[in-house]
Amino acid sequence: MTRIPTSAEINSLFANSDPCTVWTKAGGILARINPGYDTSLIQTVFNDVMSLFRGDYPGYSAIKTLYHDKPHTLDVFLCAVRLMHGVHLSGNSLNDEEMTLIMIATLMHDIGYSQLDGEEGGTGAQYTQTHVRRGIAFMRHYLAGRNFPSSYEALLEPMMLCTDPALVFYDIDFPDVRSRLLGQIVVTADLVGQMADRTYLEKLLFLYLEFKEAHFGNYQNIHDMLRQTKQFYEITRAKLDGPFGGLYINLGLHFKEVLGVGKNYYLESIEKNIAYLSKVIALNEAEYLSMLKRGGIVEKAQAIPVPG
Repeated sequence: MTRIPTSAEINSLFANSDPCTVWTKAGGILARINPGYDTSLIQTVFNDVMSLFRGDYPGYSAIKTLYHDKPHTLDVFLCAVRLMHGVHLSGNSLNDEEMTLIMIATLMHDIGYSQLDGEEGGTGAQYTQTHVRRGIAFMRHYLAGRNFPSSYEALLEPMMLCTDPALVFYDIDFPDVRSRLLGQIVVTADLVGQMADRTYLEKLLFLYLEFKEAHFGNYQNIHDMLRQTKQFYEITRAKLDGPFGGLYINLGLHFKEVLGVGKNYYLESIEKNIAYLSKVIALNEAEYLSMLKRGGIVEKAQAIPVPG
């Protein structure tokens, strides 16, 4: 008889704030894909990115953006590793270099919010519309300093560009069809990983503050942003099923092997978030915030002055 995972076990899938725990989870999955995979290189990248978030990376201050924070990157990274496993189980095997590239791209996809010493004004959110290009510039400098293969830069750039919502996926210049698949995995993990977060709706208040600092978007207030998020999900789902290849369905294969139940827990979590969002936005502006209770995020967001 198949054992059904408990609610605590399912919730733990999305509890990704601790780097050590996330790395342990990822290592176990990588071993399922290829028991001989050498994790030393990607562990170096992982540790360096985590040090950048903390403010321990030479030449940089700690990343201060509250939505695009360390847990966000960890969510996306682990989702990518799980998705790689699912794609592998579907029969579309990834080689070691492809896995390494996917993980580097997800770890660095939002690194452009980081600030060089001397750039400490603001939170980094002012780079909202340029953060992907800034991240690519960091990636190039990083690869050169770490003596990575020269071929990595040309492969990683389009993979990271996939996460820029201002770009049309089909307009991105991939070297070949195979590298396009890697890009589809990266952008799918970015979208699915963040929207499945148990505190996704609450963290939208932080995203609102980032957008206001960047003078980005046409949101009248937080309630308006929450309302437009419902439309964002519908657009995102169309992209996931269309240009991004419907790859998210392979997460069900991952959970079938790991948990014994062929459910796509990411999709279930997203759909629960969006269903709850419908209830939140149906309330008036005096009531809706009382519906967002997780993580004390609402209180933290309300204590931050809205940027002018």
